[in-house]
Amino acid sequence: MRKRQQRHDVIRDIIREHNVKTQRDLANQLQAAGYECTQATISRDIMDMGLVKSREGYYILPEELRLQRMVSELVEEVHVAGNLIVVKTFSGGAAGVSAALDKASLRGALGTVAGDNTIMIAAESPEAALDVERAIDRLRRR
Repeated sequence: MRKRQQRHDVIRDIIREHNVKTQRDLANQLQAAGYECTQATISRDIMDMGLVKSREGYYILPEELRLQRMVSELVEEVHVAGNLIVVKTFSGGAAGVSAALDKASLRGALGTVAGDNTIMIAAESPEAALDVERAIDRLRRR
């Protein structure tokens, strides 16, 4: 059970960091991370984790599906300042996007504060802030 949970954690990281369209793409990424898996195992993992495909055909985590839709429709700009990320949304969009960001638990993000059209995200470090920015930018482009 522990091995499966560890593999699921790695799959979450892969899905968040790469555009994965097929089970073969996922298998290649898992192999690069040191996991040898059969197609049946990967298929089971996809089902167990509830992975879905975005409109563009990429696998996305269910908790990030709402976030992806909101980010792609509402986020205008993303900037990093030290360990803070500033996200600009259309007027009135910050609260919903902020709640979705919190629910998605992006790696390195400690929490968010939202106004009307601006979100401040505190990150663990300046490096983590850059990772969070890249994750949000990827969601904007999907």
